[in-house]
Amino acid sequence: MGLKGTALGESRVEKLKNCIVYRSRMKLWIIRVTTSVLLWICLVQLTILGENWGPRVLKGWPSCFSHESTALLVVKSSPAVPARVLPPKRVYRNNGYLMVSCNGGLNQMRSAICDMVAIARYLNVTLIVPELDKTSFWADPSEFQDIFDIDHFITSLRDEVRILKELPPRLKRRVELGTIHTMAPISWSDISYYHNQILPLIRKHKVVHLNRTDARLANNGQPMEIQKLRCRVNFGALKFTPQIEELGRKVIRLLREEGPFMVLHLRYEMDMLAFSGCTQGCNNEEVEELTRMRYAYPWWKEKIINSDLKRRDGLCPLTPEETALTLRALDIDPSIQVYIAAGEIYGGERRMASLAAAYPNLVRKETLLEPSELRFFQNHSSQMAALDYLVSLESDIFVPTYDGNMAKVVEGHRRYLGYKKTILLHRRLLVDLIDQHNAGSLTWDEFSIAVKEAHAERMGNPTKRLVIQDRPKEEDYFYSNPWECLEPSYEDETLSNI
Repeated sequence: MGLKGTALGESRVEKLKNCIVYRSRMKLWIIRVTTSVLLWICLVQLTILGENWGPRVLKGWPSCFSHESTALLVVKSSPAVPARVLPPKRVYRNNGYLMVSCNGGLNQMRSAICDMVAIARYLNVTLIVPELDKTSFWADPSEFQDIFDIDHFITSLRDEVRILKELPPRLKRRVELGTIHTMAPISWSDISYYHNQILPLIRKHKVVHLNRTDARLANNGQPMEIQKLRCRVNFGALKFTPQIEELGRKVIRLLREEGPFMVLHLRYEMDMLAFSGCTQGCNNEEVEELTRMRYAYPWWKEKIINSDLKRRDGLCPLTPEETALTLRALDIDPSIQVYIAAGEIYGGERRMASLAAAYPNLVRKETLLEPSELRFFQNHSSQMAALDYLVSLESDIFVPTYDGNMAKVVEGHRRYLGYKKTILLHRRLLVDLIDQHNAGSLTWDEFSIAVKEAHAERMGNPTKRLVIQDRPKEEDYFYSNPWECLEPSYEDETLSNI
């Protein structure tokens, strides 16, 4: 009996031990599960906070172009769509929010957007997708996403600056109430101006709205990282919408099927002539009409203009007649397709007659495409200009008759694409030679030789920007020749100065 009682006691002890071990394991398992759930909840909350309130850790300035040392995030979509490779998000302490309202036409706004991205990056702020101009002469109601691929714009720059489609709700309410700080930055300002003057305002008000953006960042004297970021935005981040890109490819394909083509940016529309006061070749009624239009727009500050003097100084766009003579003198093949990248030419067929006689293969997007294909682009001048921009980039020759914003930005983009042939017309010299030829002082051969000699080094070949201290409006525009981003690079060479 003693042995039996002993055995029974040992059995109970063994069961008790097993029960204790089982309970300990259950507790450990519960702790592990609870910890995992809590960690997952924390991770989700941190992700939400990161998306809503922005990065919180300060990092240094990464390279704008070289990201080989950084792991890339691959986002896979459906099998029919190639995987998108996104750069990793840059993490930084957010100093506030920058809102910008661009002014001007498409290419003036395009360069301004590049400047604003670089400024936002330098100030470590969050940029709100820029608002486009809807009140200028063209009255184009297009939003950013109607012209540019907004998602590509945001994601392709995420390793440089955080960009949101709109302000967070708490700040958006302030905009609706009209209580945000709005200002126009000083034109041609150095980046230090934004650091010393604008950044303190952003820190104070949390959000600052810049209501003018044209030419607000200096062409020269900026850190190399800023110059390269301006290029990266211009040549990579600012893609047009898929609809615009697709239609642009169609126009280019139709042109290529017929052979080489030249794009002539014939800046001879009514608004250009009214604004500039250039009336060469216009009759009295047209001169009066252009003058009335100039006085009708209060933001066109120059009202009394001497057209002849301005033309002699090379400050007027070439007329269609002057353009025809110039192209012939340069021995441009008369059989080449000439794509007119412009709006409605002032004076219509009467003014285009000499150009059409010299180059009969004149085409426009309106003649290459069906009306139904352009229906959604009507009354949207910036979207129409985007089509012309794409065709201009791909042309065998690009010839602008005036150095406006499109001419300059396309020139720089064609340099970036491999110094594609861009004939930069010397208007001041040309009008003098044309006048001499028309007066009989120069024979055709003499005129043609002089024109060729004057443009031998004006074909978009590698060169340095001209820097004029304290006269930024007169020096070369950054976007027409962004040599910091081109090959061969002039980074180590001294820029010419006057």
